[in-house]
Amino acid sequence: MAGARAAAAAASAGASASSGNQPPQEPGLGELLEEFSRTQYRAKDGSGTGGSKVERIEKRCLELFGRDYCFSVIPNTNGDICGHYPRHIVFLEYESSEKEKDTSGDTHLFDKVRGYDIKLLRYLSVKYICDLMVENKKVKFGMNVTSSEKVDKAQRYADFTLLSIPYPGCEFFKEYKDRDYMAEGLIFNWKQDYVDAPLSIPNFLTHSLNIDWSQYQCWDLVQQTQNYLKLLLSLVNSDDDSGLLVHCISGWDRTPLFISLLRLSLWADGLIHTSLKPAEILYLTVAYDWFLFGHMLVDRLSKGEEIFFFCFNFLKHITSEEFSALKTQRRKSLPARDGGFTLEDICMLRRKDRGSTTSLGSDFSLVMESSPGATGSFTYEAVELVPAGALTQAAWLAALSDRETRLQEVRSAFLAAYSSTVGLRAVAPSPSGAIGGLLEQFARGVGLRGISSNAL
Repeated sequence: MAGARAAAAAASAGASASSGNQPPQEPGLGELLEEFSRTQYRAKDGSGTGGSKVERIEKRCLELFGRDYCFSVIPNTNGDICGHYPRHIVFLEYESSEKEKDTSGDTHLFDKVRGYDIKLLRYLSVKYICDLMVENKKVKFGMNVTSSEKVDKAQRYADFTLLSIPYPGCEFFKEYKDRDYMAEGLIFNWKQDYVDAPLSIPNFLTHSLNIDWSQYQCWDLVQQTQNYLKLLLSLVNSDDDSGLLVHCISGWDRTPLFISLLRLSLWADGLIHTSLKPAEILYLTVAYDWFLFGHMLVDRLSKGEEIFFFCFNFLKHITSEEFSALKTQRRKSLPARDGGFTLEDICMLRRKDRGSTTSLGSDFSLVMESSPGATGSFTYEAVELVPAGALTQAAWLAALSDRETRLQEVRSAFLAAYSSTVGLRAVAPSPSGAIGGLLEQFARGVGLRGISSNAL
């Protein structure tokens, strides 16, 4: 009955949103979600079928980045760097002044960057590397591969601070969907044979967080995500001069989950993307962090591995001030680049400066050529939908700083757009079919879903 009660709350909130209190929507969000749910983004296909839609998405991302930052673009036109990275990889140079707000840099920072991990990390002032893999090495497409610095036998990454923070892969989120979208009480099975990467964090980084890290295998999905986000936020706030790299094996599931949460959390505190309204920051993170970095939404939806949906639904769990970066009472500035590092340096790197030859380079970043299309319609989450309230565009232009309100606005906008584009799919019904039937009635009753041949 928990799912039914949550569905009722969602329906009530949806009715409120449909009565005219919904915040302004990003005009292209519907097109973005439709394209995202139809196909996986690949850099080499940007000018092919559907290319005009992708180009609009790419252009909008650059416009939104340019609102607050001057930036350079690392070209990846034909997927030369990586097939599932954006064709225009954005490198934020510095926060722009008012005169520069409408003009974003388009300098080509690199022409070719392959396998130069360490030099590139140093160039970007990265000090902390957080690895989300639950394994040291992974068999992928029949190959034993790794993207983990922690297993480099040559210890080439000894100058960086390495953190192993294992987090379940996308397959685990099938259980999230099957449990009626309830993350509370959902615990990953750490005893599986392939799980061989323990949590490892230097002690000096954990003393201020008041978290018992020895219990990480007992945490449910909510606690684990919250605690990892607290750790990442503390790293971002602890050092003005050093950068943070977060990665998993491929960079299109767990990585965008935490990057998106970091971006939205810092935005909610008013520290980054300060010109963007809720609908705009939502568009930017869905388009850039998820779609343009190759998240295979079509495949994930067809398998019920709804990590993308989890990310934005999870915003309700990080609204409190304990996740706020404002307690540091300082505003971070982007690190200055090393002026002595040139394009020629990158192109002429010596072999001893390159990353581990056992690491997964872009040559091995294989992308599925096709994925089974998602059939039927998708669920609207069995959780409460936060109503938009009376906030208007003018209110956002005037200086809201309330973290909880901001994150609720983003979550509400996502749920409304998701339900009207990707659609609703009921969780497997109980034996009596009561919960699934009740969800369907509520969804149709508040106009969140039209009657179709793909009825639940």
